[in-house]
Amino acid sequence: MIYLDYNATTPVHFDVLAAMQDCFETQFGNPSSFYRIGREAKQKLHEARVKIASAIGADPLEIYFTSGGTESDNLALRGMAKALQGRGRHLITTAVEHHAVLNTCRDLEKEGFAVTYLPVDSNGRVDPETLAGEITSETILISVMYANNETGVIQPLADIGRIARERDIAFHTDAVQAAGKIPIDVSAIRADLLSVTGHKLYGPKGAGALYVRKGIAPRAILTGGRHEQDLRAGTENVPGIVGLGEAFARFAANPGPEAQRLGQLRDRLEEGLTQNIPNVCINGCRAPRISNTANVVFPSVDGESILLHLDLKGIYASSGSACATGSPEPSHVLKAMGLAPRAAQGSIRFSLGNATTAEEIDQTIETVAETVDRLRRISSI
Repeated sequence: MIYLDYNATTPVHFDVLAAMQDCFETQFGNPSSFYRIGREAKQKLHEARVKIASAIGADPLEIYFTSGGTESDNLALRGMAKALQGRGRHLITTAVEHHAVLNTCRDLEKEGFAVTYLPVDSNGRVDPETLAGEITSETILISVMYANNETGVIQPLADIGRIARERDIAFHTDAVQAAGKIPIDVSAIRADLLSVTGHKLYGPKGAGALYVRKGIAPRAILTGGRHEQDLRAGTENVPGIVGLGEAFARFAANPGPEAQRLGQLRDRLEEGLTQNIPNVCINGCRAPRISNTANVVFPSVDGESILLHLDLKGIYASSGSACATGSPEPSHVLKAMGLAPRAAQGSIRFSLGNATTAEEIDQTIETVAETVDRLRRISSI
């Protein structure tokens, strides 16, 4: 197996799994219980908060646990919209966000909120000046993702955060694909809210977190008990949270060396594909990107057909976001970057991870070249 879909999910690292094991067997208490094993579970939550906060330059009390990136995005957008609707009912986001943000914004529109979806350039980047021009007296929240899940393109968050702070507008970023791949400092980008999840950086599925800067007060969107400082009701997923904290300590605190290795492999992949396959386009290659992601268009070939042939060879990649798998529509990200629908349907996302080797990259180049050549010959016939 050659797994090249780490942006969809990652295997749980054995050190992360080992850290979680006691929470299933002996330290299984409810962190809201007062007796010893409950207090031990609560201490585990605190230790995980410290690890995540240390990795992103935050205070542990600014970390709130959720079930993952989608819930964190929903809590940030819905929570802030509800909390600030007395000041205004206008939100700004981008056309290339993950569906957890886009569909939440569309749902808020049904509730009477106005949403501006910013365009991006051909490299998938937002222009901060364009964003500034869309701000009105009604604007209460800006949400711009850190790194795109399909192309890996990094947005100019420092500039966007500065604009938001100067205008006294809450600023949220979906950092699900950035965590563990580039350094994150919430103060440097002036983020008020930031979403992360565990399963994108060798942690478990079903565990995520939302950073909420002190002084920012989103409204809870789940009703129930007084968990997570009254912001997120529901008994905490202690094993998952412990794994999330361990994953951040191991993979997000110092991503530099691994990011450099993956960048070299990503460049090797892109160079090999462009040299061995005629008429290939790398999406977002002229913009800053996270180092593990390559989004490649193979004109005249359907991306799903390529993936089916690669699957038969034991090579696993994707045609875009895993959350959009099965949709007949071309990638909304690539369309927003100006690609024609037919070209967007010929795109493949390769995302590399800690087990990726140079030998696997070379084998992938050879297999993809053979596959595209065969499919193009069939297409021409």
